[in-house]
Amino acid sequence: MTDRAGAPQASGDQGCLRQVLMVPLVILYLVAGFFLYTALTIRPSGSWDDDARAGIVLSCLLTLMAGAATAGLLLLPPVRRTMGLWWAAPALLMGVGAIVRWATTG
Repeated sequence: MTDRAGAPQASGDQGCLRQVLMVPLVILYLVAGFFLYTALTIRPSGSWDDDARAGIVLSCLLTLMAGAATAGLLLLPPVRRTMGLWWAAPALLMGVGAIVRWATTG
C-alpha cells in the first residue's frame, strides 16, 4: 500500500524507521539550504572582488555536495523503500538553484 505522495504506507516498525531516517535527511536539507542562502546573499563589491566570487562558488559547491549526500542516502534500498523518492525533491531544487547561481556569478 502507498499513501497519496507515492511513498509506502508506514505500519508499526516501519513508521518508527521513517522517523529515524528523517533526521539525517532534514539535517542535510538544512545544511544545503544554509549554503544556498549564503550563495544567494553574497554580492561582489565590484568586478575586482574575486574573494566574493570564490565564496559564491564555494557555497554553491557545498550545496551540491550536501544534495549529493542526500541523493546517496536515498539511493540505499532500505531508505528508498521506507521513505520514497519524493524526499529527493528539496535537494534537487536546491541543487538547481546552486547551479543557476554558480552559472550567473560571471
